Amino acid sequence: LRKIKGGLVVDIGVPVFLPASQVSIRRHADISDFIGQEIEGKIIKIDESRMNIVISRRRLIEEQRDSMKRQLMAEIAEGQVRRGIVKNIADFGAFVDLGGIDGLLHITDISWGRINHPSEVLSIEDEIDVMVLKIDKERERIALGLKQLTPSPWKNVEEKYPIGTVLTGEVVNIMSYGAFVKIEEGLEGLVHISEMSWTRRVNHPSEVVNVGDRVEVVVLDINKEKK
Repeated sequence: LRKIKGGLVVDIGVPVFLPASQVSIRRHADISDFIGQEIEGKIIKIDESRMNIVISRRRLIEEQRDSMKRQLMAEIAEGQVRRGIVKNIADFGAFVDLGGIDGLLHITDISWGRINHPSEVLSIEDEIDVMVLKIDKERERIALGLKQLTPSPWKNVEEKYPIGTVLTGEVVNIMSYGAFVKIEEGLEGLVHISEMSWTRRVNHPSEVVNVGDRVEVVVLDINKEKK
């Protein structure tokens, strides 16, 4: 019905109190969003002398999620592809609700390419397909992957770019020992500082190239173990 100090007033035939802490399992930015909505809740306290009833929507959701979690943990397996909803985003990855339990999609498993933050690819409430990479049933932890749904750019790289191939790429990072050149999404090669010039001594790669430059390079060696 309305928002009051500490929560909401809900009509179940009589007015009852829904504390803000019992509205949802996740912190809600503005609980007044629920005004006018029909919800389900569980009665958790009755004080007849004060004619006061307290309900919890969170308690009901938790019980439903516990049941879903038990079912999910019984049937989930590594290698499965499952649909989930992005519920939280952090610097190191995103938490995806699989239905009863959240799995962690680490930033390194979001894209084959270089990304600085998960929000470059994902938004909260996105519905996505993910692959189950690892399950720790004792700790109820699930590791998920998004990039694993597409082939690795390193697959058959020797056939695509045999040694001696001349190609054009973009400089994406510069270190003291060389420059990294993006060949395609998720595939970068290192131009070592010693391979930058025949005629002069290069003290730093920035003397020759800058980030964003398009450069022509030749494939000298392929080492998948160091990719």
